Amino acid sequence: MIPAILGKKVGMTQVFEPTGERVPVTLVQAGPCVVLQIKRADGPDGYHAVQLGFDDVKPHRATLPEIGHCRKAQTAPKRYVREIRLDGPVDKSVGDTVTVDLFQQAEVKFVDVIGVTKGKGFQGVMKRWGFGGQPASHGTERKHRSPGSISGRAANRGTSGAGKKGRRMAGHMGHARRTILSQALVGVDAEQNLLLIRGAVPGPTGGYVIVRQAVKRS
Repeated sequence: MIPAILGKKVGMTQVFEPTGERVPVTLVQAGPCVVLQIKRADGPDGYHAVQLGFDDVKPHRATLPEIGHCRKAQTAPKRYVREIRLDGPVDKSVGDTVTVDLFQQAEVKFVDVIGVTKGKGFQGVMKRWGFGGQPASHGTERKHRSPGSISGRAANRGTSGAGKKGRRMAGHMGHARRTILSQALVGVDAEQNLLLIRGAVPGPTGGYVIVRQAVKRS
């Protein structure tokens, strides 16, 4: 079994349990994915893996190597291509299709979701790190949201004027790969290729994600 599938975040909604509990869920359009390449431990790659492609892209928007690579699987170029590492050989061939049925067949109850968070741009220390800022009055002038002292000449940087490594300062925030572990899989809609995952998942609506069987909870 391939323990993961590629998908796209559709949005959030809610479902109701038989007990009447309201459950917030994220809809993920998972697959169908095409197997573009298979790697084996006894081959030149030295490890087991499968490469999946999701979401067709027009040929004029793809490079010639991408077109040729997907042509081996007799499919159109894909916008989202990722490799899934495996513990052993897989019972799939190049060109086969992977759908959400694999989660039903394996009776998966919990999943890990890997995605890229929303980008926030350049942010200050109060938004980025939760700093409290400077006093609102008593002489503070145009420095209310500044970080304060950044302690130059740190011990682990010699005698230079550079700040200490790891110092929390203003900078680029968001747009980072994140993994949310052990989210409950509320439902699977095989007809529409949808996964209903409890809670929020990383990224904006329309962002690509990898949904895999949970590694810490079964």
